[in-house]
Amino acid sequence: MHKFIVLFLIVISNTAFAEQNAGFEAVPEPPELPMPVKSGETLEPDITIIRKGKKTIQEFRKNGQLYMVKIIPAVGPSYYLIDTDGDGNMDVRGSDLDKGMKINQWKLFEWN
Repeated sequence: MHKFIVLFLIVISNTAFAEQNAGFEAVPEPPELPMPVKSGETLEPDITIIRKGKKTIQEFRKNGQLYMVKIIPAVGPSYYLIDTDGDGNMDVRGSDLDKGMKINQWKLFEWN
């Protein structure tokens, strides 16, 4: 008798499951893969990832010139060093905490 009840419950649950899945649509085909990169062709920007201990450094280059460095320390927020004028020196330092916040700064007074 117990076997009959278990078999009956299995048949009922399978029927209910099949009715629930009847409304699903077919899975669409995956998109076509992009063309492979030709020899000598570079993708922009070129990113180099360097791991030093628990710290990660990402160097961003465009046309072979370093324009930004992102430092991700083990503790604390990540920050950026940016070359704004293209001379090779990292002029601006920014962090993830001050995204979208640019404050103008002027020198009003100077003492010697």
